[in-house]
Amino acid sequence: MAFHVVIPARYASSRLPAKPLLDIGGLPMVVRVVEQALLSGAASVVVATDHARIAEVVRDHGYAALMTREDHASGTDRIAEVVGACGWGDDAIVVNVQGDEPLIAPTLIADVAANLAEQADAAIATACHPVHEHEVMFNPNAVKVVLDARGYAMYFSRAPIPYARDAFAAGVVLPAQMPVYRHVGIYAYRAAFLRAYASLAPAAIEQYEALEQLRAMWHGYRISVAVTAEAPAAGVDTEEDLLRVRALFS
Repeated sequence: MAFHVVIPARYASSRLPAKPLLDIGGLPMVVRVVEQALLSGAASVVVATDHARIAEVVRDHGYAALMTREDHASGTDRIAEVVGACGWGDDAIVVNVQGDEPLIAPTLIADVAANLAEQADAAIATACHPVHEHEVMFNPNAVKVVLDARGYAMYFSRAPIPYARDAFAAGVVLPAQMPVYRHVGIYAYRAAFLRAYASLAPAAIEQYEALEQLRAMWHGYRISVAVTAEAPAAGVDTEEDLLRVRALFS
């Protein structure tokens, strides 16, 4: 099964300016991400960026980079531009790996791509992992997903879903056997969906929840979800994250 990886890497970041270029164990963070992606078995790995310095650094290390428009509203739009530029066919599988995840497991990338390949009805595949902590369940920054019998997403939300009405009313913190899954922000797309994405009108639920994947679901596209046993390594969003990851590499 062939698949491609595209790594969106924007220069601007409110909390960590020039984040893709920050040093992680002697290499720029975006280069660390490329190296992890290459270990997944991808047919190609391309960094999609809006900044010439990022493209230059990636190419200097011997990897592929593509300059994309600065005005993309989302990483998905940026990946769609890459699909067009590379001329990939509608059935091509394209995995979006964020440029601030230098610890991403290559197996996770491969598993999400394989999940999409196996689910002919799906336009998108993503991942989740079980959670058992009350704090995670009720944390709006932790996105939850409910699955159907075939492993397709029924809904994503920042709210606690599914909601254990009787158990919560009785004071139970979190029922032990209740299937609660936290969404992992990695996506595999069919190229045909990416070509159609720009024409999809935003959905109200997407805007209220601030969850981009709900636009696809609102328009009838199906999302298959691979369940992993454990949470993946966290990305780099803050200075504290950066120090933690640097310590691991040192």
